[in-house]
Amino acid sequence: MKDDPTNSNIPDPKEIEKEINEFLAEKYGNRIRVMGTQIGPWPGVDETEGEIQGSDDKASPPIRFDMKPAELHEYLDRFVIRQDDAKEILATKICTHFNRIRYFQEKGDEADREGIGRIKNNIILIGPTGVGKTYLIKLMARKLGVPFVKGDATKFSETGYVGGDVEDLVRDLVQEADGDIEKARYGIIYVDEVDKIASSGNIIGLDVSRTGVQRNLLKPMEETEVDLKVAHDPVSMMEAAAHFQKTGKRLKRTINTRDILFIVSGAFNGLDEIISKRLSRKGLGFGAALKEKESRTELLRDVKAEDLIEYGFESEFVGRLPVIAVLDDLDEDDLFKILKNRYSSVVTAKKQDFKSYGIDIRFDDEALRAVAKMAHQEKTGARALISVMEKILVGFERVLPSTDVNRFLVTEDLVQNPRPHLQDILENECHPSRCELFEQVDSCEKSDIICDLESRAAEFEKRFGRALSGWELDIVVEAASKQGVQPETAYARFVGVDQQIHRFEKEFAVLYGLKIRFSDEALRDLIALVLNGSEEPLIICRKIFQNYHHGLKLVMERTGSHEFTIPREAIENPEKYLNEMIQQTYRLQDRERTDIG
Repeated sequence: MKDDPTNSNIPDPKEIEKEINEFLAEKYGNRIRVMGTQIGPWPGVDETEGEIQGSDDKASPPIRFDMKPAELHEYLDRFVIRQDDAKEILATKICTHFNRIRYFQEKGDEADREGIGRIKNNIILIGPTGVGKTYLIKLMARKLGVPFVKGDATKFSETGYVGGDVEDLVRDLVQEADGDIEKARYGIIYVDEVDKIASSGNIIGLDVSRTGVQRNLLKPMEETEVDLKVAHDPVSMMEAAAHFQKTGKRLKRTINTRDILFIVSGAFNGLDEIISKRLSRKGLGFGAALKEKESRTELLRDVKAEDLIEYGFESEFVGRLPVIAVLDDLDEDDLFKILKNRYSSVVTAKKQDFKSYGIDIRFDDEALRAVAKMAHQEKTGARALISVMEKILVGFERVLPSTDVNRFLVTEDLVQNPRPHLQDILENECHPSRCELFEQVDSCEKSDIICDLESRAAEFEKRFGRALSGWELDIVVEAASKQGVQPETAYARFVGVDQQIHRFEKEFAVLYGLKIRFSDEALRDLIALVLNGSEEPLIICRKIFQNYHHGLKLVMERTGSHEFTIPREAIENPEKYLNEMIQQTYRLQDRERTDIG
């Protein structure tokens, strides 16, 4: 390492840590210390060029620049209840944003790409708390493979127009992309509670700060270069000094925000009143009857730029957010559908909580409806589902791990009277929720999951090169249930295990000159064994069949056969089956000799 030219000019981290701590001690005393300082290249930096490049240290999922709106919309439908208009707008405009980037990258004409008055598809989301605004954006970022960061606009109001809060979000985007600058250039920045930075019309105090925050967002939302070095950061300064000493060049650390998509959201309380007044004026002016609006959401769908400006936003700020999507309030039936949806994190998380103690928990429909009703009364949208669920089950989660109860069913009666129901379950080993009722609900749930997986056969075939069916899906669902994981996770593992088992068959042939093939029944049992275990399929296969080449060679010498079908019995008891196979071969050969004699 001493002769390595790439490391010769990088100072020792311990020395730097000592120097920084001495500096801090002089300035602040011994109240502040730096621990574990690391000095080295910035993630993704090409030291020889002095410019930041994309990091190649580890492969990351590619960005989906070619995704179609219908595909993304279908994906959102799987996870998000209701919000049809918002899902349509978001899926369409976000896909268009990334497809437009791809289009200009392929054309390679920078002048056409920049254009005059080019406007990004930055988005305003309007909707009350708990309707899924953040969840929607996270889902789309995950599906597209782009980095995602979230910030709160209320934090910017403290130092927004003089600080670097917005630029910090851009830096966070680079960190979220593991230092891959190229990938971060196409990320999504989500700013929540943006309605809190709307001016109320005053010109002093908080309104000045709020207007300043809006102006601070203007350049990043359009296009600007953000310096990735943080001012007054000792490590950053030492890093830059080490780079200059080595190359004689200033280390450039910037990222352009031209292709970073900005999405802002808020509840916008009072905006509906502004819209209503505008519509009333319009109706009176033309002598026409004013259209009756059924709800606040219907009014918000008529929002225009002039309404947002009157609400307290600068016209330049509104102009950089051309796309508006309005989300619906969630009623009791919507909350039930969220709970019923098997992709719901509320129910899944609760199942996993109990599964960590070896306890299986199921919910019948009446219980879920009762939970939805209680949550709707709290008026905080889907967020209330979690708090209600915790209140109901916290006693069970505390007591049951110390008992022999390994499964129970949540019913409507349990939701209404959790404490007495807990006592009944503890006292009665044959309690219905631990026996027949549990099995009925569990069976129905598994059937629903199988139907869902079957309906997505085309998706899985495209993703894995094959679609599972019949007993294969039965194993997937059973493994998912036993391990408390999503069926998609077990599905992907099934495909991988199947491939590894066939690889073992080929490996066996190469090593020993013997061709083996597992029967369908044997393959089924072997895959189930692997899926419900913790070891890799190749390791399990090698353990089970570690002595089989000796026995099969004996059979080959007696029969001349090089090909063998491995039945289910060999999986259940491999040594017994091999011994019986060898004995049967010898008996058969002895009988043949006797017949000839």
